[in-house]
Amino acid sequence: MYRFTIRLFRLFFGLFLYALGIVLTMQAHIGYAPWEVFHAGLAKVAGMQIGTISIWVGLAIALAAMLGGEKLGIGTVCNMVAVGLFINVLLDGGWFKEQGNAYIGIAQLVLGLFVISLASYFYISSGFGAGPRDSLMVLLARKTRIPVGVCRAAIEVSVTIAGFLMGGLLGWGTLLSAVLIGFCIQLTFRLLHFDPKQVVHEDFAKSLKQLGQALHREG
Repeated sequence: MYRFTIRLFRLFFGLFLYALGIVLTMQAHIGYAPWEVFHAGLAKVAGMQIGTISIWVGLAIALAAMLGGEKLGIGTVCNMVAVGLFINVLLDGGWFKEQGNAYIGIAQLVLGLFVISLASYFYISSGFGAGPRDSLMVLLARKTRIPVGVCRAAIEVSVTIAGFLMGGLLGWGTLLSAVLIGFCIQLTFRLLHFDPKQVVHEDFAKSLKQLGQALHREG
């Protein structure tokens, strides 16, 4: 039970950090990352908070991935709901103001990308399943037999264009995010000696079985 609880803590701590990193990049105000361009644009059209839109988009993607044959885990659902809620709380709290200085904005954007990278370490290492957007990427790669990297690029270009057309903030920070996120994640994982390929993710059934076994041992 102790190990399962620690894994849950790593999951939710990682999701909080992920939301924090997203807010930092948004409030840098030099251009949102691709998915945030889409979420912000859709939020303008729907008249909803960006975190709430993120939850609904995540739900739609998760259902599509599940119908396409991808297995969903506890981490998929928690990612879908918790990140959006954390984003709303952080933005509503007003702790991070929009930057008006481009140089400070760049520094904050890069900091946000490293926070997202650290979040990815905690979230992925918990082993509770991929996020909905990652599941969509894997689904497309499996169905089309196109390389994962190409599928990810196609998705992010598509959501960026759609988000911009709906009024999302597109700027050179968007390009900077797309270019630097891979480097930030690679550097962070290397410093932490973490290889995500070694993580075996659980679907719902396996996680519930593990929880049942842990509770049985405790009893």
